[in-house]
Amino acid sequence: MNKEWWVAVFVLGIAGLGLLARLPVLQSYLAPVRPYTEREPVAAFFLGVSSGFPYAMIGATLTSRLAQDGIDKKTITAFTLGFLVYNLKPFWAWAVDGVRLPVLGALGQRVSWLIFAGVLVMAAVANLAFVDPKASIGATVAAAVLVGFAGATFDIVIDAYRIETLKPEQLGVGSGMTQYGWRIGSVAAGALALVLAARVGWSWAYLACAVFALPAMVTGLILGEPARHREPVAKRGVDEVVASIVGPFLEFFRRKGAYIVLLFILIHKIGDTLGQIVLRLMLNDHGFTNDEIALYDVGVGFWLYMVGVFVGGILYARMGMKRSVLLSLVLMAVSNAGFALLAGMGHSNGGLAGAIAFEYFASGIGGVTVIAYFSALADLRYTAAQYALISAAASVVGRLLTATTAGALVERFGYVNFYWLTTIVAMPGVLLFWWMSRSGLVDQSIGDAGTREGAADAEAAT
Repeated sequence: MNKEWWVAVFVLGIAGLGLLARLPVLQSYLAPVRPYTEREPVAAFFLGVSSGFPYAMIGATLTSRLAQDGIDKKTITAFTLGFLVYNLKPFWAWAVDGVRLPVLGALGQRVSWLIFAGVLVMAAVANLAFVDPKASIGATVAAAVLVGFAGATFDIVIDAYRIETLKPEQLGVGSGMTQYGWRIGSVAAGALALVLAARVGWSWAYLACAVFALPAMVTGLILGEPARHREPVAKRGVDEVVASIVGPFLEFFRRKGAYIVLLFILIHKIGDTLGQIVLRLMLNDHGFTNDEIALYDVGVGFWLYMVGVFVGGILYARMGMKRSVLLSLVLMAVSNAGFALLAGMGHSNGGLAGAIAFEYFASGIGGVTVIAYFSALADLRYTAAQYALISAAASVVGRLLTATTAGALVERFGYVNFYWLTTIVAMPGVLLFWWMSRSGLVDQSIGDAGTREGAADAEAAT
């Protein structure tokens, strides 16, 4: 069964559980499911669907298109520029907080930007649809970067809308639903593009995929402006512009221990990122076939990730933020040790199944708890700008290291020692968060997005 069927089965399963959870006879047994059926987390799911599809358009989908058009591999790698744009989004995220759009602004700051960014993504994808890579590779690169810019802008708005829509106690479950939506949106858009490309061509395939921007836009129109949105207080004229740009960063770095928190954000995922970029190379060198990789990556990995996301939401709600984040960091670090053991085994299907299952389960939990913590760091006056800074910082170091050192480390140490090294590299992030929790810095670093007081203040302001 391919990935598209797994996605369809998963969506139907979630819908079925949502209905079952409302039956009185089953409510006590399905109580953990109930938070996932509340209005705000369901909205987060649809926001995630729209967030995931632009990434797919300039990822594997575009790679397949270029390969089928006969473009050489070295040229295809230039399209990683489209992903780099996502790391640059803090430079314009302030506009989403501080610039009021004409006409659309009547819908509210967040909803108006949600509609504007959605239309921008659709236009960028349509532009990429009509570019011919064989006629002009430069124009295709430019079109891909535009999709990356539009997708990053859409992400800025979606993240801000999600954080401000969810109540503080819903951040864990809401982050989980966003992860579900992102995975399903990216897989579904990629699958639709491949199916349509084989029948009506790549241009029509890309145009059809543009509809994946609609779930977030419709969600914004139905729910309206978030209850917790707070307009930043600023003077008019030049002072207003300066305050919009500088204010979010000044507020964050004025907090006690802000630089330590930023250090944690930068290093917490280095080991995991290093390990994952090399995984396919190791599996290939150990003689695993494409069928074996697909079976365990999709048949095992996809489901264990989804289970991990569900468990992560429950752990966040029941264990609290600090303990659930610390547990997820430990699990993600240990998952790299599983690949070190697999590398020592060689070609072992049982070893691969176990390593993949543990990795995806841990990543699912971490994807919920850590994102929920990062969401709670935001000040509701500057949600878009601050979360853009946090999310960009969370991936930039790992991406730079994987691009510059991962291959060389494998060649020098071999796969077994490399994966033990990535396990060790992950430990500073675990220890730093443990110290932050013991010292009280985690509690002190939280913005009003993660506090009940902040929620009450925002609702009173509206």
